[in-house]
Amino acid sequence: MTYTLQRRVFCGFALAALAPVHAQVAGLGDAINKAGRQRMLSQRMAKAWFGLGLGIQAESARRVLDQSMALFDRQQVELKTFAPAGETRDTYVQLESAWSDYKGLLVGAAPSQDKARAVLDQAGKVLALAHKGTALFEQQAGKPGAKLVNIAGRQRMLSQRMAQFYLASHWNVDSAASQKEIGKAREEFVPALELLRNAPEATTEIKQELALADNQWLFFDNALKARVSSHKAASDVFVSSENLLQVMDRVTGLYARVLG
Repeated sequence: MTYTLQRRVFCGFALAALAPVHAQVAGLGDAINKAGRQRMLSQRMAKAWFGLGLGIQAESARRVLDQSMALFDRQQVELKTFAPAGETRDTYVQLESAWSDYKGLLVGAAPSQDKARAVLDQAGKVLALAHKGTALFEQQAGKPGAKLVNIAGRQRMLSQRMAQFYLASHWNVDSAASQKEIGKAREEFVPALELLRNAPEATTEIKQELALADNQWLFFDNALKARVSSHKAASDVFVSSENLLQVMDRVTGLYARVLG
């Protein structure tokens, strides 16, 4: 599949696929899925913000940012309501505050390089709290399958994190540090695919989706390795990261369904 076709597929349906199935959290499997999706959205919003600032896939970037913010808002309410009192509830109270600060950076003014570092920093703070919430829900589930939902969900985040830092580097925002973060994420992403594929809980449907993920990863990884100074390469990174995200979102949902 060529990048041209990839781009056409992305524009056609990719964004709508991330809408949550349940209006409320249906159980711990769903909680881990949605909590992990918040991690991904923290990085996806920054990616879209950088895309807007750079003029990379600008129309799609605006749609991604708007829909991601709306989805984060909705899931934050659902997860905070579902979270039991104590550390989990406290984590989502803290996340609510960090999200408010992050949202303030993302809206109200056009993206600019002077705000780019602050956006990356706040995206990291939201990510850390969302990750903590996901881990707490995994602990509450107390089943081996819960870890697989968490890992599959983390793959979604890593796809967006690599794209976020690629675009940051393209905009000359801490280029060396950004390239280092891409390398770290890549080193985590590849073995996690193998773990998910070889897990006893992996159904035939999950393995079929992971085969698709392998193909999407090849497109994405090739785009990441292209010259950061190339506008086309940055566009390919944006598009291929969205396509990989869709597959890993389906994998996470399937593992969540196995957990129940």
